[in-house]
Amino acid sequence: MKILKLSILLLFLSTNIQAQEVWTLEKCVKRAIDKNISIKQSQADLKSTSLNKTTAIANFLPNLNLGASHSWNVGLNQNITTGILENMTTRSASMNANVGIDLFNGLQNIQQLYRANLSILASQYQLADMKENISLLVANSYLQILFNQESLGVQKSQLNVANEELIIAKERLKTGIIPQGDVLEIEANVATIEQGVVVAENNYQLSKIALAQLLLIKDVDQFEIAQNQDLNTSSSILNTPVNTIYNTAVGKRNDVRLAETNLKIAKKDLAIARGILLPKLSGFYSYNSRVLFDDPSDISHQLDRNAGQNFGLQLSIPIFNGMGNNTNIKRSKIGIQKSTYALEQVKLDLENTINQAYNDAKGSLKAYQAAEKTLAARKSAYDYAKERFDNGGMNTFNFLQAGQRYEAAQSELIKTKYNYIFKLKVLEFYFGEASL
Repeated sequence: MKILKLSILLLFLSTNIQAQEVWTLEKCVKRAIDKNISIKQSQADLKSTSLNKTTAIANFLPNLNLGASHSWNVGLNQNITTGILENMTTRSASMNANVGIDLFNGLQNIQQLYRANLSILASQYQLADMKENISLLVANSYLQILFNQESLGVQKSQLNVANEELIIAKERLKTGIIPQGDVLEIEANVATIEQGVVVAENNYQLSKIALAQLLLIKDVDQFEIAQNQDLNTSSSILNTPVNTIYNTAVGKRNDVRLAETNLKIAKKDLAIARGILLPKLSGFYSYNSRVLFDDPSDISHQLDRNAGQNFGLQLSIPIFNGMGNNTNIKRSKIGIQKSTYALEQVKLDLENTINQAYNDAKGSLKAYQAAEKTLAARKSAYDYAKERFDNGGMNTFNFLQAGQRYEAAQSELIKTKYNYIFKLKVLEFYFGEASL
């Protein structure tokens, strides 16, 4: 029975381990794009904009309307048989069909179709830009987890070394090599590092929670990112002139394309507003007939006898409409100015962002390289201090100081490393090279 329970327990644990999902960066980005509410709203806007195109196409089609009525006339009516006026009730029915088509309306239908196509394009650019921003946000959160994870690993490694030092110090205390005060100093150092482990563990868990919330994942305990991430710190992007990066970004960035498309839409609005001032020509055709139920003739004969047709052309020339048309034209011109300014602002913001990202990436690289040199020097100093401390040539205080400087150099290297990687990814993102 015990063997059976143990087998069930092992099977349950194995199932849980297999069920735990490991999240790569690409998987996180896909999840964020699929679940993000703002993206869903943008997708709904795109569908709504597509319906506007359907409406614009339908404006080219003729209008067709059918009508019918059935009525009772009670009172003094003419008897259709005798021709005498009598108090009586008569029933009649009528039907009609009307067709109308715009032959020329100032090219508004064509302009509205062009505008509908531009609106769809603008919605697509807006959706793509939102996806890119979400991807960059997820990449930042993902790198934050990796940073906190590596920091936690360093803290735990330092704690293991400190515990080993404490064990050695206690042995040396027993032999009388070092005084009690030195052991107390090392114990205090262990406690400090233990506190650092707690803080690092908390930061790691908080960064996981932040990304899980961004991905709308509720079970944070089962949320784990992929290990052994290949984070390449070498890139040729910093050898590319910043003007080249900007010119490339202008041609690729969806926010720039969106602003350019909005300017085209504003120009189409002006063309539509001007089209209202042009004459409009439309054609029409109508058919109508009626039947009287008191008429002894059959219904088909009455329909033929009472049938009527009306067709022709209608010309409308706008002369004065309360200044509304001219006001719309002026408003459209202002819209073009605003869209032009918006495009210029987007390009200016992009240029400033790329210059800032370029300088940040170069500065982060220098800081990372300096941190590597500092760590190498601090490690050598620590190894030398440890050797002297083990041989009794250095007191505990100075040894712990060397260890703390070495620990600080390790932490600084991790910090500068991930800061440089993210700044590098941002720059590659604008240049169109980053795969987030």
